[in-house]
Amino acid sequence: MRERLPIYLGIFGVMALSNAVVPILPSFAMGAALQGAVYAAYFLGAFLMVLPAGLLSDRVGRIPVIRAGLVLTVVSGFLILAVRDPYLVLAARGLEGIAAGLFVASAMSWMNTRPNHEHVSGDFMAFLNLGLVTGLLGSGWLAGYLPGERGGILVFTLLSVIPAVLVFSARDMGSAAPIQAGRERLGVRPAARMHLSAVVLVGVTGAVTAIYPAFTGAAPSFLGMSLAMMNLSTVAAVFAASRLHLRPIPTIRAAAILLAGAVLAILSTPAAFVLVGALLGFIMIAQLAFLAESGLPQGAVMGSYNAASYLGMTLLPFVSGVIAEKVGFLPAFLAIALLALSMAVVINGCGCRTRYDS
Repeated sequence: MRERLPIYLGIFGVMALSNAVVPILPSFAMGAALQGAVYAAYFLGAFLMVLPAGLLSDRVGRIPVIRAGLVLTVVSGFLILAVRDPYLVLAARGLEGIAAGLFVASAMSWMNTRPNHEHVSGDFMAFLNLGLVTGLLGSGWLAGYLPGERGGILVFTLLSVIPAVLVFSARDMGSAAPIQAGRERLGVRPAARMHLSAVVLVGVTGAVTAIYPAFTGAAPSFLGMSLAMMNLSTVAAVFAASRLHLRPIPTIRAAAILLAGAVLAILSTPAAFVLVGALLGFIMIAQLAFLAESGLPQGAVMGSYNAASYLGMTLLPFVSGVIAEKVGFLPAFLAIALLALSMAVVINGCGCRTRYDS
């Protein structure tokens, strides 16, 4: 556990800081467009960096890239705290995204080369989602108790210093899992199908999150609690899924079908967000377990997997928003559900086996 602590605290801090701007976006810029740009700049930086970071971690090792990501996270946090010009905030948020890309891709490739990668991935994804919830709720709460609206940024930046120090002092981060004798690489095509499932199934959760506020017109506090419930159910699901040793392909197929139903259920009740979050947890653990057994270089694989996830979170919310505005909310939710359902067919045609299928 000692060698994993900097990684777990690191992903918690990185995610908490990334979400800490959400409740206080008006303090960074005037107008919805510029506020949206401040929010999106992080995802752009992360999307551009995750694949190069994964490839770099294969070449120079995981730990140097992890260290660089954590140091840049701390630097970007202090920059966001200090600057006042909205365009400088944009640049700082872009740097924060680059830092997250460096850390996430290299940390996940480290994670997927552990002998017990299933348990580690469950713990990692749990800390990731806890960080998202803490940043979202904590920043707004701290703004009412600390001087200035950016108190949450300061707190989560300082928290990120802890794993940055720990990862530099750690001599041994654990040995990688040995390559199994005779294990065949699954090849590019099955991995491409898995990455497509990441674009769509991860993107689906972003799409329903993006259009739900306009669909309901509910108060921000109510919407915040709905999103928090989704993240917390993901935390519980990744813990469970990482310890059940489920077969990845059947798990993703079943979860995609259920996810389509959960998306439509959101039309009737926000409680369906709990099911969406839980299904996402099972999907992500299954995807990571499959890719860990692929025999492919994990830095490149985790870099492209994260790029696929960020691409889905970028494209699907935008497309669903356009559909909702032009045609209506019901067609938008139906389109999202059909996309989720299509992945049950796509992933079932993988035609590949891992040790889970033995």
